[in-house]
Amino acid sequence: MCLAVPMQITEIAPDGSGKAELDGTSYQVDLSLIDSPQTGDFVIVHAGFAIEKLDKEEADARINLFEELAETQQQP
Repeated sequence: MCLAVPMQITEIAPDGSGKAELDGTSYQVDLSLIDSPQTGDFVIVHAGFAIEKLDKEEADARINLFEELAETQQQP
């Protein structure tokens, strides 16, 4: 199963790529599908591509859902 994960853009390169962070880990991300990406934007990343911008509240809500899901998977 593939998941689209909310991340925050931390760096943008002139070639349309950049770095995005989740839980302190940076990932190389293709930003070419996003209109006017900016450092600090929250985006949904799927298969290495940023596919949608989110506001901070929506990004936080989705990250919390992932954390809740992870907790349920760890319980016996």
